[in-house]
Amino acid sequence: MLTGAHSIIYSTDAAADRAFLQDVLALPSVDVGEGWLIFGLPPAEVAVHPGSNNDKHEFYLMFDDVNAFVAEMKSRGIKCGPVQDEGWGVLTHVTLPGGGKLGAYQPRHARPPQIRIGSEAKPRSSRRSAASTRKVRRPARKVPGASKRRESRRK
Repeated sequence: MLTGAHSIIYSTDAAADRAFLQDVLALPSVDVGEGWLIFGLPPAEVAVHPGSNNDKHEFYLMFDDVNAFVAEMKSRGIKCGPVQDEGWGVLTHVTLPGGGKLGAYQPRHARPPQIRIGSEAKPRSSRRSAASTRKVRRPARKVPGASKRRESRRK
């Protein structure tokens, strides 16, 4: 049974990048021995994109407001790349203390519902098979004045 996901960021200065995740992003962590920290993350999602090679993976942090994130990083003396409107979201890259770059974006795409894990989860037999696909229901758009038009039709 799926219990979660574990992402790895490789770094030439792991201690500095761990400090960034702990002190700047304020991610909760556990020390699993000898200062080896594992950080908790908010709900996650995964996508599969076509590519010419296998075994290539990317990791991005998502924010409600990427411009506010960039401003916060700037106030701390941390470099971010230019903010780019990609249509599906607003994207930048933050430069980690170890020199690597980490993607950060504000999604505009639909977000899938989060799966529940543990005692709250539904029994496996009631779930759809892994091979099935399911359309994500999008919330109805609110149109100004729509409720007034519906009320006038009822009269």
